[in-house]
Amino acid sequence: MIKVVRGNPTPEELAAALAVVQARAAAAAQAPSGAPPVPAAWADPARVARERMPAPGAAAWSRTYWPG
Repeated sequence: MIKVVRGNPTPEELAAALAVVQARAAAAAQAPSGAPPVPAAWADPARVARERMPAPGAAAWSRTYWPG
């Protein structure tokens, strides 16, 4: 049950809000619940580390700040 506690929405505004709530509930019901969600590739920390790690060696510490 949804209750309006503040304001005076028009019937059209109330219908729009309920449509959004129903759409979100339907999407959540269809989502697989057994497996955890897979993170997006852009959020993978290894993507950044692949490009910015200095080459190993005796002077690697000096290349940790300045790309080069």
